[in-house]
Amino acid sequence: MAALDNCYNIFDLRAAAKRRLPKGVFEFVDRATEDHLALAANRSAFEDVKLRHRSLVDVSGRSTKTMLFGKPAALPMVIAPTGAAGLCWYRGELALAKAAAAAGIPLTLSTASMTAMETIADQAGGRLWFQLYVWKRRDLSYQIIERAKNAGYEALIVTVDSAVAPNREYNSRNGFALPFNTSPRFLLDVALHPAWTLGVMGRYLTTIGMPKHENYPTQFQGTITSGSAGRTDEMRLDSLNWDDIAVFRDKWPGILMLKGVNRTDDALKALTYGVDGIIVSNHGGRNMDSAAATLDVLPEIAGAVGDKCTVILDSGIRRGSDVVKAMALGAKAVLTGRATLYGTAVGGQDGASKAISIIKTEMDKTMAYTGCNTVDEISTDIFFQDWRSNQH
Repeated sequence: MAALDNCYNIFDLRAAAKRRLPKGVFEFVDRATEDHLALAANRSAFEDVKLRHRSLVDVSGRSTKTMLFGKPAALPMVIAPTGAAGLCWYRGELALAKAAAAAGIPLTLSTASMTAMETIADQAGGRLWFQLYVWKRRDLSYQIIERAKNAGYEALIVTVDSAVAPNREYNSRNGFALPFNTSPRFLLDVALHPAWTLGVMGRYLTTIGMPKHENYPTQFQGTITSGSAGRTDEMRLDSLNWDDIAVFRDKWPGILMLKGVNRTDDALKALTYGVDGIIVSNHGGRNMDSAAATLDVLPEIAGAVGDKCTVILDSGIRRGSDVVKAMALGAKAVLTGRATLYGTAVGGQDGASKAISIIKTEMDKTMAYTGCNTVDEISTDIFFQDWRSNQH
């Protein structure tokens, strides 16, 4: 695919995705909230950490392989839950899942995805995790949990950082909403991107029909042109509390993680509820705009609970060196959302595979430069100066 051949890093994939997607869809994927402070902070936190070469170390046998929850992974990376893959590419979640399985890393399927969890399990395979948005009617959440359990998903991730709807002003400016707003502005946007219109929307219309949120409760599975708005009233995350986590722990026999933990006291409390993993995340900067960069809060949380549960970093990963820096500060793996969505938007499974390959190659080179043969050898010893001096 010519577009992919000219992409040498994640930023190239982003530029290619921007050209291919309607502005409303692209900015829904790419942008964050309000003044984009958290989005910028996530990147600057990684950029501020400098590394030192270690010379004369035989790194010819180095490997990015690691263990996650007792199972091997080709690198310490997991595809993050995103609800937009099916808008970026025809059945984009399936393309992402197949790329993850081929690469030997887990994929997390979002509640808001547009391909049924059962379809992903049947057609993609690999290690599958499921992300849960909690519904006001808790019995609806329990139905979703039961579906994921029956479909064989390995882990359940409960998002806990989305108490209220985020203030994404650009969506209103772009005329972008779910269900789709057929305003003149949005229709012109679609008309100016015929490759997407025909290759994504056109393909849906001529095969399986207009996509819908297949993992919502049945009564809220309207198509993206007719019925997605039901989520606004029914997904009341402002009522989510620790009592819910206790119930989820009782109902879910597999790995249980909380996504969106940014405080050490919350991480410690999560352990008392039997949580197996903590995902340090600010939702990619998409919720609270003044949120601290996740790399900055990671060391404190990893230091407090990292020997008792698996700590994973989310938000801001664009380079393989970012993965190394997160590992050095105590993460066992990272989640990547936008990076692989850009690839999916450009080339489906091939594009997602390219994004994963780019990050893996960059990680491998960074390990070689810093004298690390294994993921377990990565530590703050590779830093140019004490990481604490870089904290904002």
